Amino acid sequence: MTNEELSAPAVLPDDVGPPDALRDQPIRRVTLGGTEFVLLGTAHVSRASVAAVEAIIERESFEAVAVELDANRHASLRDPELLRKMDLFQVIRQGKAGLVAANLALSAFQRRLAEQYGIEPGAELKAAVDLAEARQTPVWLVDRDIGTTLKRAYRSVGFWDRLGIISGLGASVFSSDEIGEQEIEKLKRGDMLESAFSEFAKESEPLYRSLIAERDSYMAAKLREESAKGSFKRVLAVVGAGHLAGLEKELAAQTQPPEQLRRDLDVVPPGSRWPKWIALGVFVAIAVAIALLFKRDASLGTDALRDWVLFTGGLAGLGALAGGGHPLSVLAAAIVAPLKPFRPGIPPGAASAGVEIWLRKPRVADFDTLRHDVSEWTGWWKNRISRTLLVFLLTNFGGMIGVWMAGFRILKSLA
Repeated sequence: MTNEELSAPAVLPDDVGPPDALRDQPIRRVTLGGTEFVLLGTAHVSRASVAAVEAIIERESFEAVAVELDANRHASLRDPELLRKMDLFQVIRQGKAGLVAANLALSAFQRRLAEQYGIEPGAELKAAVDLAEARQTPVWLVDRDIGTTLKRAYRSVGFWDRLGIISGLGASVFSSDEIGEQEIEKLKRGDMLESAFSEFAKESEPLYRSLIAERDSYMAAKLREESAKGSFKRVLAVVGAGHLAGLEKELAAQTQPPEQLRRDLDVVPPGSRWPKWIALGVFVAIAVAIALLFKRDASLGTDALRDWVLFTGGLAGLGALAGGGHPLSVLAAAIVAPLKPFRPGIPPGAASAGVEIWLRKPRVADFDTLRHDVSEWTGWWKNRISRTLLVFLLTNFGGMIGVWMAGFRILKSLA
């Protein structure tokens, strides 16, 4: 071999070069009513998905970019200071403590992903929004409000499935194990909410419908609704890969007016009435039992009232204590819980949480570290915001157990 041959630069084949960011990425194209919808399926924990979003917006022209976000998640994504604006007292007063706790539990799951894999879940959605805004391209928020989704999911299933939902959220908070490679692969092909509830979401058809299928229908309706407002020839929709097939199918199959379909899917079904009737029946039975015991013997009636106060007040106070409540918060729970028949619709947790907020008003630092704190189970008791939510929820849980235990003991006294 000559020196010229040794020093000559290597000639690479024409097809050798940097990897194509869109290669092997799931993309579907659906034309409807003169508008071509380009559906890009992404993984919410993948740098490759971020690169795919950047590549497709760079290479192709779009008159609108739709993302799998609702208004609240979009606001949280755009404004890191949003949590500071939360009025915790109003959250408790309006009965939204459970929903806020559920959202924090889901954020704990996402935080674990972020810390384990070094990328914030939803980074590709943020990239799509940023790139669209930089090009002054309209951004459509097409996903359903997560609060509505969780409420519809909770109310669409029975008692045991509801326990599964609660346990799934609890596992997101209290599990200290790293999320395994198998779960990550499922997440890359699926949906964040579905993955948070693991296999349970697939085993429960009503839960799967609320978490996934209904959102496919909702996003398709939203795309149709937005595209009808103007002349849009090409629209990019960035959605989780788990929604890709369903969204494509819904776009082709829907015939109902999109506004009506979306409104129907936004309706939260009323809660079942039978638990309230059972609770009312229990209170009536206990009241009648106490009256009969007093008629039989004053000391028996006094003992029954004592049991009622001790069990309802004691267990509600124990719940507040388990939530890390201040001693006065525990005392408020113990005092208010036995008065339940005289304050229908006002849970004992509202009193204990109200006292907790008054005595331990959340600091700026609590809002700043909330998302990080709730990613570890001990952080729920360290942060004043999440601790107040725990006081509310555990006080109510303790009071509920106390009612049943007191009722059982009092009714047994009649025998």
